[in-house]
Amino acid sequence: MDIRKLESILTDQKEELAERLANKICTRKEEALVDLNSPQAQVLIGVRRSGKSTLCYNVIKNSGLNYAYVNFDDERLTSLVAEDLDDVLQVLYKIYGKFQLLFIDEVQNIPEWHLFVNRLLRRGMKILVTGSNAKLLSTELATHLTGRHHPIKLYPFSFKEYCIYNNVDVQSLSTQAISLRRRAFDEYMLEGGFPELQYIKDKRQYITSLLDNILQHDIEERFKIVHKAQFEQLAQHLLNIAPSKLSYSTLATLLDINSGKTVKNYVSYLQQAFLVHCIHKFSYKSSKRLVGEKVYPIDVALMNNRPNAMAGENLGWRLEVVVLLELMRRNKQSTFDTYYYEDKGCECDFVVCNNRQPMQLIQVSYDISSNKTLRRELRGLVATSIATHCDNLLLLTDHHREDISFSGKNILIRPVHEWLLDL
Repeated sequence: MDIRKLESILTDQKEELAERLANKICTRKEEALVDLNSPQAQVLIGVRRSGKSTLCYNVIKNSGLNYAYVNFDDERLTSLVAEDLDDVLQVLYKIYGKFQLLFIDEVQNIPEWHLFVNRLLRRGMKILVTGSNAKLLSTELATHLTGRHHPIKLYPFSFKEYCIYNNVDVQSLSTQAISLRRRAFDEYMLEGGFPELQYIKDKRQYITSLLDNILQHDIEERFKIVHKAQFEQLAQHLLNIAPSKLSYSTLATLLDINSGKTVKNYVSYLQQAFLVHCIHKFSYKSSKRLVGEKVYPIDVALMNNRPNAMAGENLGWRLEVVVLLELMRRNKQSTFDTYYYEDKGCECDFVVCNNRQPMQLIQVSYDISSNKTLRRELRGLVATSIATHCDNLLLLTDHHREDISFSGKNILIRPVHEWLLDL
């Protein structure tokens, strides 16, 4: 690429960055995980439009370091190859002067980018990187940078972040504050946590476009999927039925895909692009954990706002998704894993384990006003408690709060919106 054209593009990006840094940016908890004193590249990964770039803006704004910025998700830079990256570096020094921190947005768009990043790391440059494709930024990055990266996973807004972004008080116990939080939670359950959705009116168009980009660019192009229509039909179907247990052979027959193994590969690609997340059945036997995965969308916004979406406003499903995603956020930097339990007709939505030791059992039910529903949920908790020898039992629901004893077990019942805010 002509140097003068490259300088014009990167100067435009610098001006755009300055405008963004001048705006108020919602602080994310994951910012504390970025270690700019580390010799490793700090890598932000996650689903498209979860706020990775915005988080990095805040990091560099508060870093006190001289920095430079390049965004490879720019149609004017699509022709760049690895040999052009020295020209990019040269122009960045001309525009920004001497800098210690380089923020590279959507790095995966440049072939052999890892060679460039590796070279800068060897020279002591602090590197902040974002990208959308999990395979690229975990498996391949681990291979090419051999321990020289620190991955930080980012999800769409949590409920607490949603409240802060929308100026909802998350601490006061006044009647007004509690009521406004309840109102905000009802909205969050339907709208989800993608940051840009907070101020976009045409949510259906936004989600449809986002989903198309993930399926067609992050997955189909990268994994060279031949039967694209069937793959996209599978993705839409999983988002329609989630949360639900998976049977790869059944899905293969339903969607006329040649084998269950192909379906399993397709689901793996969806996970790697952070479109869905799967949890395993709790069992001390590895063979039992391999079957019956349960699939969840990465945000409740994906459960509707799509053509042919039938999940609608099923609040029970949505509540379960919200809880699972919060557990993922809370446990991603620890040794904690989340499973579900099922045996002899009894179920428990979530078994939170530290390594192989169950630490908490969580049941989720939107409405427990019916005594039949309440007893079913409690029986599931008690049966799982007996099977796992775990007595830390929690039932999350829409609004009920009570401490009860059932079949000799002490059980906490809490409103989900309070649990999400640690109130």
